[in-house]
Amino acid sequence: MANLSELKETKVKHIMLFGPPKSGKTKRAGELAKYKKLKWFDIEKGFGTLFQLPAEVQKNVELFHIPDTTDSPMAIETILKIVKGAKVSFCSKHGKVSCPLCIKANTEVPNSAEINTIELNALDSDEVFVIDSATQLRQSAMNHIAKGKPVDYKFEFDDWAKLGRLMDIFFSYIQNATYNAIVISHEDEVKMVDGATKLVPVGGTTKFSRNVAKYFDEVIYFRVVNGKHKMASSTATDNNILTGSRANIDFGKMENPSLHLLWEA
Repeated sequence: MANLSELKETKVKHIMLFGPPKSGKTKRAGELAKYKKLKWFDIEKGFGTLFQLPAEVQKNVELFHIPDTTDSPMAIETILKIVKGAKVSFCSKHGKVSCPLCIKANTEVPNSAEINTIELNALDSDEVFVIDSATQLRQSAMNHIAKGKPVDYKFEFDDWAKLGRLMDIFFSYIQNATYNAIVISHEDEVKMVDGATKLVPVGGTTKFSRNVAKYFDEVIYFRVVNGKHKMASSTATDNNILTGSRANIDFGKMENPSLHLLWEA
């Protein structure tokens, strides 16, 4: 135990970016590569926007793609192993941690399969883990739970409970991570406990999404207003949108907002 005055505030940031499609989330996150090195995990093939970055900036983005489909929901399995932070290897072909097929292929023919290594706990202050997106991760978890069931299978109570558990594991690792992390998600309109309707990040079940902001230091909303991409981070921005900044930064008041300012606050 220590007095608050004896502790130093950590510079590690856990950030949630959310909003509707095409609202600038991926672009803004990618622009952070001007200041940080990004370990970008793409699970919904949304990385095309990153090619808009200058060539020199693209060099600071290390892209890891995890193929994720209804029949092969690999994202939830792989990401839950990666966010623990320990050193793991996974193949680029299947997106699977310790993939037996690719390990065997490399044993028979050296370097015939591309195997990547990542250790999030070893990232330094100038590196950031990015996952795009929590929306697809939720879908991957749902497909994992429903695997082997008929196409028209409808979730039952226990299934929704399993979904909440899987997503809580993911977000809890992010919340307690010693590395910088950005999670990109879409928006969901939900009714809060007080009866008010709010836009919140997609996190899991409706009940779970209400509280997903608790896992993050910064919750930033993206939208297009009068043809311009806008960011909102202040709790006072809009009573109908869940936002907040522990760094006390109000991106809504900035002409040229940039995520790197969160580390300078």
